[in-house]
Amino acid sequence: MKRSVITILLFFQLCNLTAQENGKAPYIKPTDPKVLENIAEWQDLKFGLFMHWGTYSQWGVVESWSICPEDEGWTQRKGPYSKDYFTYKKAYENLQTTFNPTNFNPEKWVKAAKEAGMGYVVFTTKHHDGFSMFDTKQTDYKITDPKTPFSSNPRSNIAKEIFDAFRKEDFKIGAYFSKPDWHSDDFWWPYFPPKDRNPNYNPVKYPERWNNFKKFTYNQIEELMTGYGKVDILWLDGDEVRPVKTSTKGVNETDSKLYDQDIDMPKIAAMARTHQPGLIIVDREVPGEFENYRTPEQQIPDKPLPYPWETCMTMGGSWSYSPNDKYKSAKTLVQLLVKIVSRGGNLLLNIGPGPDGDWDPVAYERLKDIGAWIKINGEGIYGSQAVAPYASNNQFYTQSKTKNELFAFLLSETDDVQLPAEINIPVTAVKNIKKVSLLGEPQLLKWNFADGVVRITIPVAVQQNKMLKYAALFKIEY
Repeated sequence: MKRSVITILLFFQLCNLTAQENGKAPYIKPTDPKVLENIAEWQDLKFGLFMHWGTYSQWGVVESWSICPEDEGWTQRKGPYSKDYFTYKKAYENLQTTFNPTNFNPEKWVKAAKEAGMGYVVFTTKHHDGFSMFDTKQTDYKITDPKTPFSSNPRSNIAKEIFDAFRKEDFKIGAYFSKPDWHSDDFWWPYFPPKDRNPNYNPVKYPERWNNFKKFTYNQIEELMTGYGKVDILWLDGDEVRPVKTSTKGVNETDSKLYDQDIDMPKIAAMARTHQPGLIIVDREVPGEFENYRTPEQQIPDKPLPYPWETCMTMGGSWSYSPNDKYKSAKTLVQLLVKIVSRGGNLLLNIGPGPDGDWDPVAYERLKDIGAWIKINGEGIYGSQAVAPYASNNQFYTQSKTKNELFAFLLSETDDVQLPAEINIPVTAVKNIKKVSLLGEPQLLKWNFADGVVRITIPVAVQQNKMLKYAALFKIEY
């Protein structure tokens, strides 16, 4: 226990020493001991499940973004309503009246996620389009409204059902919540047409309307913090919704990108942590005291980062359900997990449920394959930390936080691991090695340690072991 505490303290001291990372403002570590404890526990879990799900799954289109009037690759409208924006938006919002995911069974997801080795879940309680996947009292644009066919289902409060099911299996619970709400009349005021992802009016010029939106946001978050059991992570998206502290022109009268969109995060955070002590708040891409960990999206940093972080990444090509989506191979997913963990991060892997309320069968296959690999190699993943030299060629390294153990992952170019006759593993800050083993292989290995390198001889019989998949793991005890 003492060693673990020392590791945590050293980690956050390193965070303090970092002034700028990739042009971003410095990471501000939390001061609440309960938040720090929660972050440390979350970091040790390493692997989590993300789910983007809403009415948009019926069309198989990108979540929310097709109603955003920006000319970007991911906002393009398709289908019979696409020629006229307002016709399209009306049809999109009318999807509420046909959304009936009767195959919804969160226990099935829990079982698959647990077998894959995941330890936490983050679910989209509300995306930018404003459709609430929980029983909010602030709007009728929600899964439990009578206009939504699924509202008559006994499990209609989807977010609560998901959180309860995963919590029963000891998962940490994360609530994704979009700060922008494109359905709210106090965000996109019907008096003006929307022009981009931001409010279509200046909040400084119309403070009463913006204050109404602030109250709406506060109330929805308080509902999630009070009616859905223990919540461990509040994962906030939509970084444009933030105060404008400084700019070359100050708060701009015409450029909505420079609108002051202050929703009073200090007040929201204080409320949330009153109801949920130790809550991790992830006001993503808004550097400051409410970005308790950082979230590189669809990418892996090329080196360890000196603060808590998590890569959020899709299993397929899209965040939300897309028919005939192309899913990453099990080998790719395992190796992504290894690379992320070797740099000290977590992997939040996204699967988009379909309109019927279930995942594509391929998603279950991928999780099963990952789980089989985790059963053999999880020692080098969970409760680990980055260790120099971090990586060399196709080898990636981790270190146990609590034991005198180093781990070296050898990533394979094929599904079946092809081991060479000899493997050299650089080791730093260790004087004596007690034991070297290959996880999943009972045969003892010959090795020697000199000049900071462990040289391992691989017998022919071990080289031909067909049970090793995706990445082999060598364990070095010292």
